[in-house]
Amino acid sequence: MCRWGGRVRFAVRRAARAVQAGDAEVVAVVAGDGNAPDSFRQQLTGFSRFASDASYPYGGGGPNAMFALLTDNYMRRYGAAREDFGRICVAQRENALLYPGALMKRPLDMAKYLGARMVADPLGLFDCVMPCAGAEAFLVMREETARGLGVAFAHLRGTIERHHGFADDAIQARGGWAVDRDELWAMAGCAPGDVDVVQTYDDYPVIVMMQLEDLGFCGKGEAAAFVRAHDLTAGGSFPHNTSGGQLSVGQAGAAGGHLGVVEALRQVTGQALGVQVAGAVRALVSGFGMINYDRGLCSAAAVLEGAG
Repeated sequence: MCRWGGRVRFAVRRAARAVQAGDAEVVAVVAGDGNAPDSFRQQLTGFSRFASDASYPYGGGGPNAMFALLTDNYMRRYGAAREDFGRICVAQRENALLYPGALMKRPLDMAKYLGARMVADPLGLFDCVMPCAGAEAFLVMREETARGLGVAFAHLRGTIERHHGFADDAIQARGGWAVDRDELWAMAGCAPGDVDVVQTYDDYPVIVMMQLEDLGFCGKGEAAAFVRAHDLTAGGSFPHNTSGGQLSVGQAGAAGGHLGVVEALRQVTGQALGVQVAGAVRALVSGFGMINYDRGLCSAAAVLEGAG
């Protein structure tokens, strides 16, 4: 459920390298999940087998329990409140209402968010990603190939990836992005403030806050204040997960990780299916794959820039 995001962002990097090396002219990066009626239950049943050494000593398994621990730790350490996570969920739902592919099509306000039943305290119903069927895909090629084909394209300005970024964290409060973010921004030739659209991996809102901090949009522990100070809707001061993100579009297996990449491409090429962010040229896309409590399996990020 929550182990795809970083891996999918790596696909962008690996596909670009294949094209650069001359191993391929065009790479189709495709992901999807048919999500058979019993597939999610089977996935949760087997989840602890993927991380038995990390999950069993804590007495619980499954992504909801894992992210509940991370969320509780984050709230205690940095003073974040449930309302702060709610601002992310509510803004993304507003974006999703205008995105044709979104699963969640009922308005969500703060009262409804806070009043939802608890799933794994402090995570309520709207903090947890919804599995669904679906697919996403994009093509990676050289600029001259794209121009020859007459297709809209964006430049890949920079990418990073990291596995087990902070193995010393007793309970994870940082991700691998913090190790490599300076390299990312130097490679991309820009800074966080130069980005027009941000697409984070969002199976749970706490990981969104970690990405905002670790990628340099705000300091460590300051994401709650950051989301209070910004409008995260597509028409707001900080357009974030403009399709609605996985929390409102749904998570179709590995395609959940592609959701942000595809939405970023659409935004910077002026082809958004929902709300088009005015003047969007540069996008940050980040991903996360988690398989135990104390560190992320993988983290990645990329900066995309439209061709104008």
